[in-house]
Amino acid sequence: MQTPLWTPSTARIASTRLWNFIQTLNHDLNLDIQSYPDLWQWSIDNSEAFWSRLWDYAGVQAESKGVNILKEGDRMPGAQWFPEARLNFAENLLRWRDDRPAVVFCGEDGRRNELSHAELYAQVAALASALRAQGIRPGDICAGFMPNVPETLIAMLATTSIGAIWSSCSPDFGINGVVDRFGQVKPRVLFTTDGYIYNGKRLSSIDKVAGIAGDIDSVEQIIVVPFLEQTPDISALSGAQLLDDFADHSAQEIVFEQLPFNHPLYVMYSSGTTGVPKCIVHGAGGTLLQHLKELILHTDIGRDDRFFYYTTCGWMMWNWMATGLATGCTLVLFDGSPFAPKASVLWDMAEREQISVFGTSAKYLAALEKAGVKPGKTHDLSALKAVLSTGSPLSHESFEYVYRDIKADLQLSSISGGTDIVSCFALGCPILPVWAGELQCRGLGMAVDIFDDEGHSQVEQKGELVCTQPFPSMPIKFWNDADGKRFHDAYFAQFDNIWAHGDYGEITVHGGVIIHGRSDAVLNPGGVRIGTAEIYRQVEKVEEVLESLCIGQPWQDDVRVVLFVRLREGITLDDALIKRIKDTIRANTTPRHVPAVVVQVADIPRTISGKIVELAVRQVVMGENVKNKDALANPEALELFRDLPELAN
Repeated sequence: MQTPLWTPSTARIASTRLWNFIQTLNHDLNLDIQSYPDLWQWSIDNSEAFWSRLWDYAGVQAESKGVNILKEGDRMPGAQWFPEARLNFAENLLRWRDDRPAVVFCGEDGRRNELSHAELYAQVAALASALRAQGIRPGDICAGFMPNVPETLIAMLATTSIGAIWSSCSPDFGINGVVDRFGQVKPRVLFTTDGYIYNGKRLSSIDKVAGIAGDIDSVEQIIVVPFLEQTPDISALSGAQLLDDFADHSAQEIVFEQLPFNHPLYVMYSSGTTGVPKCIVHGAGGTLLQHLKELILHTDIGRDDRFFYYTTCGWMMWNWMATGLATGCTLVLFDGSPFAPKASVLWDMAEREQISVFGTSAKYLAALEKAGVKPGKTHDLSALKAVLSTGSPLSHESFEYVYRDIKADLQLSSISGGTDIVSCFALGCPILPVWAGELQCRGLGMAVDIFDDEGHSQVEQKGELVCTQPFPSMPIKFWNDADGKRFHDAYFAQFDNIWAHGDYGEITVHGGVIIHGRSDAVLNPGGVRIGTAEIYRQVEKVEEVLESLCIGQPWQDDVRVVLFVRLREGITLDDALIKRIKDTIRANTTPRHVPAVVVQVADIPRTISGKIVELAVRQVVMGENVKNKDALANPEALELFRDLPELAN
């Protein structure tokens, strides 16, 4: 009989902000909520009351909240939350002005610096004043081509304090990849560093930025943050200024523009591996409220926490992490390779900085286990209370690895949502047990369900992950989509008035969620739908396999499963290893899951945020062109899948 990997103690439950929120609701509204399922159901049945009470509990800073909570509440898209509210996103993140640390930055090269909440406020004030003097106004775009350094946070906060819109790409994007994104939204200001460091290499950004600015004629001002050099040579960038020269150091206060709840905050981008990226516009109020719910209630973050997430500034987890400032916690930033100069570098930092909430990707945890790293045996992780994982489904084995080799007493939260909602549909819960392979719960206020192809709700069955009610962090629009058709087609074409997210999953008997992969990557051999994550979980049990990718290949009027594997150095795929891989899959799934063909490859293509790209590989195998290779971290890997003799008809 299955037992949970972790169950919070009674004392721990009682100390959580979520439990306190429940008691507050019970007291104020004369309710009798006794458990998380009770609370979730109440939040769905009383959606307006839930989001209004959350606003109050989280202490949202606003000029006005308004009386009406939801307008056009039966429409998706179309519902409008807090239609009378006026607020500023940055004001909420800068509510703390004391000397406690707000941001600690650690670099791969060993550098470390720290900013207090007061110092962070002062630096944002100086930059915001200068941006106003530059003529930046609400609705303008400021873009960042930046590593994960404090100045990126400062630039975002200064931008959004004015009501301008922030958009960001990681500096490891190629010029075309950046132009495909920023070229659509036409930023007036471009922030960059002179370069960044990754895996021991010092990589200049100056030539890239010159190319980007040359292709985007809207850029009026380039602001350069020194990173590789104290005084970098920026003469190749027309009209550029160093950050310190641009900032208005006489400014003492920030004028926070009070704007509507749905005023645009961020433009974020779809992965763009099958075409030009979609520009997804997120509103300030919805992003703030959803993040506060997830950070305060689901992750139990408060002023005494030190919160770290390994992310680039082009991944939505950076935006999610940044809102942590609104809780008053200390953000710990890291830029560089998570395995340089050694595999324990992030755990060295976790011990040194006393990190309490450690966020990462499923891929990183799997790689740690394969590398034999056991932080719990080598590091003092007494401060650590939660590990968060996203980017792809976390396997049962990785769940067990965390509790065995990192720490037995912590909340392991596999979380899932996406850039589309800049937040989560399913995530952690500090008062619930953790079951191997499961996301602990559906998010509060998120009417998540699983539908079959006909739109019927599924109980403990696999199907399409949907949301049947409006929620505040739904994007407000796509950029350059005047009639809203592209936006509608992306999420609402499959089921009328229902958000279809594009994930293939199930809701478990425990009330948790399992994500089996992306719906568009689901395999269909013999008409049976199989999530790719079901296969990856089994394959990566095989010691010789570092990572894998599978696709469905049209074959003799059906579809056959093709599995690609990247093996440990020095190992060659032979018949014995193929048999062991197939036997492992067959023993733990069904015969339908067993690949017809197993092929060894030297590398597996992935996006810059680390997600493997099944659709792009399928296109190459089928002889089609991949439209946007600039979205990939290693586009050269795609060529490994072209014209493979094992896949010839």
